[in-house]
Parts: sequence; structure tokens; C-alpha cells
Amino acid sequence: MQRKHLNAGPVAGVFYCPGTEDPISFIPRNRIQVAVLGATGAVGQTFVRLLADHPWFELNEVAASERSVGRLYGDVAQWIEGELPPHVAALPVLPCDPSIVSAPIIFSALDAAAAGEIEARFARAGRLVFSNAKNSRMEPDVPLLIPEINAGQLAALPTQRKRMGWPGAGAIITNANCATTAAVIPLAPLHAAFGIEQVFVATMQAVSGAGYPGVPSLDILGNVIPYIGEEEEKIERELPKMLGRWNGSTIVPAMIGVSAHANRVPVEHGHTVCLSIKFREPVAVAAARDVLDAWRGDAASRGLPSSLDQPLVVTDMPNRPQPRRDVGFGRGMGVTVGRLRADPLWDLRLVALTHNVVRGAAGGSIFNAELLVASGELGAA
Repeated sequence: MQRKHLNAGPVAGVFYCPGTEDPISFIPRNRIQVAVLGATGAVGQTFVRLLADHPWFELNEVAASERSVGRLYGDVAQWIEGELPPHVAALPVLPCDPSIVSAPIIFSALDAAAAGEIEARFARAGRLVFSNAKNSRMEPDVPLLIPEINAGQLAALPTQRKRMGWPGAGAIITNANCATTAAVIPLAPLHAAFGIEQVFVATMQAVSGAGYPGVPSLDILGNVIPYIGEEEEKIERELPKMLGRWNGSTIVPAMIGVSAHANRVPVEHGHTVCLSIKFREPVAVAAARDVLDAWRGDAASRGLPSSLDQPLVVTDMPNRPQPRRDVGFGRGMGVTVGRLRADPLWDLRLVALTHNVVRGAAGGSIFNAELLVASGELGAA
């Protein structure tokens, strides 16, 4: 059976279960209503921008803190990048309340201090919540999702709903930390091919990862800050879970040791990660390169509106990747890998770069939602 690709827009098409040729659902004929919580912040604004012309989703509700409720979005959002879509500018800002926000799909850009309780209320009301906060990431039945890597973790959702007593389609699906996302995409095909035992991660993270207004200019200009609160711990916890598997009752993390250093650098967008990797057995650089070049991700992730034909590219240029030149690869959804070479202590080292606010935050959540819709999860609502 020939596969039908789904990136032509809001028309009927077929989604295929990973590793099979069996169609399991249809994509939407009409655009699905979605809402953004925390819509005025940097990640919330990126959601608004990316959803403006999305073929499957229609943004008709924005919600934020009480100080913005009741005002027009265009009057309260200090718009950062590009043009604010006029129809969104005219939307009233709603409270983060599931009795008022009606969309079946909720994109949450809320800060962790507020996200836990609010996101749970929406899931309890039967909504699919796509969270960028840390609160639920490490729960054993909450997918920490990247569609190309661990679509199989979606099997955890019925267990999550049963544990929490959430009706219908109610569930929380999380993004990884933005720096973890940059690291895990090249690590996933290497782990699948060779088995990783240990990883050393050093990050150089853009100021946009700190939200808006972010890091004060006199702290970051001409400077490197070798500390980002909880960032190293997030990377060390999240990488093994994302490379783990669902065993029928819990997500079992991969047995990988991770050591992380996190640094804030004076770059607007783009998280760069330097990785040194120890495999179960020695791996030649050429063999690793072949795996990375051939990787296209899980079949479940292909053909969706946000997917790329080649989500990861390897460059041979000795001074790349660079945020200024490479962060926009694949509309910000791709990962660029460079400096692939032998490691004198372990086996392999490389540098990876991706757009932290697009792939590492809003764009990643939208991609996750596309996967859920294509899989038929929304039909439970």
C-alpha cells in the first residue's frame, strides 16, 4: 500500500502506525479550534505566529494572567517578532479557565509556577493539553514527546487518564526542555543504532530561552553566565526518559548516564550543545555519520504539517553550526549537527544546534498536537 502524505493541508488523508502499513485515522477536513495559555509571553507569541496560517489548527482563543484579562490581545502583548496577525490582535484575552476557554486543544506557554494546577484543570475538563512547563514531564505516564523519536510513548495516555480520572481525550503531553531537545535529536538515532552508555553535555543557550524580557543586557552583553537554574538537572533527567520505552504500565528511561553543564550566552535565538558520547562498543566516526545522514525519524512523524523530509542535517564545515547562520534551518524545526569527530576519552563528539523557541518550545508542541490529531486521539473528546 502506498503511503499518502498529509502535508497538503486540511483534507482527508491517512496516518500510518509506526512499522506498519495499516491506516488508523484520518486527518481533519476542517480546522480544529485551539487556544494558547500564557499567550502574551515570548513562547506564547511564538505559538500565535506559528498558528496564524496553520492548515489544521485555528487559533480563536488566547488566555493570560488576570492583569491582561478583558483587554484586547493587541493592546497587552508587547509583540517581539514579525507582524501580529490582525484577527488575533482583536481577540479578547480570556482567563485561564476551562469553563471559559472552549477549545479541545490547549497549547500552554505558562510558567511552571502557574502551569501545574491550571493545566490539570484543563485536562480534567477533557482537553488535550500540550505543555511547555516542567511540572508533568517526569510523570511515568506523561509522554515527553518528540514525534520523530518516541511516538510510542503515546501509548501511556490511557494509563494517565485512568490514574488522574480525566474524561474523554483529557491528557497532558509535554515538550522537553529546549536544550534537551537540541541534544536528544542527534542522540536518538545513534542510541538506536549503537547503544549509548554515557553522554557529556555542555550547552550554550540563547537569551530568548529566558523568556521576555529575558536576561538584563548589562548581565549578558559581552558575557557568559555559567548557570541557568535547574537546567542541568532537567537535561540529566529528561534525556533518559525521552530515549526510553513504554512497557505497558510506565515509561522506562534508557540506562544512560548524563552529565550536563548549562551556560547562557549573548545569542538571540538558538541553543548550541556540545556532546561527547560513550557507546557500548567502539563506534567509528564514519559509521555514526552514515546513521545520522540516513535518519528520517519515526514513520508516524512524517508528512505532518510541521515535519521535515530531513529533520537533521550534518555539515562538514569546520566552523558550523552557528546560530546566526543555521538557526532557521527547516523553519526553525530542524537540527544542524557539525564537528563530528572521534573523542579521545570516549567514542564520539559533535555539536548540535536548533531553534530553542520554535523546535524547543512552541513549534515542538504544535508538532506534538499534529501527531495526536493524526493518531485519532482527538476523537475521544
